[in-house]
Amino acid sequence: MSKVWFVTGSSRGLGRAFVEAALSRGDRVAAAARDTASLDALVAAYGDAVLPVELDVTDRTAAFTGVRRAAEHFGRLDVVVNNAGYAQIGAVEELSERELRDQFETNLFGAVWVVQAALPHLREQGSGHIVQLSSIAGLIAMPLGGAYQASKWALEALNETLAREVAGFGVKVTVIEPAGFATRGGKNPDPLDNGHMAQLHPAYDDLRKSLAGAMSGAPAGDPAAAARTLLTIVDSPEPPLRVLFGKGFYPMIRQVYADRLKTWDDTQHLSLAAHGDTDGGNGGN
Repeated sequence: MSKVWFVTGSSRGLGRAFVEAALSRGDRVAAAARDTASLDALVAAYGDAVLPVELDVTDRTAAFTGVRRAAEHFGRLDVVVNNAGYAQIGAVEELSERELRDQFETNLFGAVWVVQAALPHLREQGSGHIVQLSSIAGLIAMPLGGAYQASKWALEALNETLAREVAGFGVKVTVIEPAGFATRGGKNPDPLDNGHMAQLHPAYDDLRKSLAGAMSGAPAGDPAAAARTLLTIVDSPEPPLRVLFGKGFYPMIRQVYADRLKTWDDTQHLSLAAHGDTDGGNGGN
């Protein structure tokens, strides 16, 4: 049976690829974007299978209105994809309050509003699948990405919690963690040149240069392939809670987690001391 999708950030990038893949196999999609004119080509190609929804995810009322409209129009919702988001770049010292708040308003709060709007419909159906676009940056931290990474780390925790809360309603949750994908004219997007850059402080110029050189050769994934893989995931009776999209970062993630475990192991004496343990650590933690 064909599925009904609600996808935010549908105008371009991975969101657009997800919408096109769903439509091409006969699914129906409520495609949400801040500017619905960007969806005209989809409507021309797929007609009534597409419902353009004007939506700025930071507007909670608009999120509820858009989701309700989609559910009423198509009669149900099967897959809700929280894809809208952007990367704010800047050293922690460089970030303004407005930049940090705006990053969380879109990446975190926007996702929460869509989930809150969709859950009553999914609960009533007793089924549904919430897909959250996170990032490799939701698992590891690198310089100059503090705001973006903080928002994605928050999403990771939020959706792991959500998955445990809604499983009893028949609702599934999957967090997609993409690496770099060729979403800009066939090129891997440059995170240091994305239009959301904090006011630069010269103290971090050398760091910016070194990071730009290190990231210039990163492999770019194919958005169409990512979209086909997402179809496989949403069709699965037991989809994963988390899945990495793309190659190149898995060895780094393995090392990061190994280093964290080693740090906690090496500092067990401090953990026990902080607890008030006086037996020299023989009692365990």
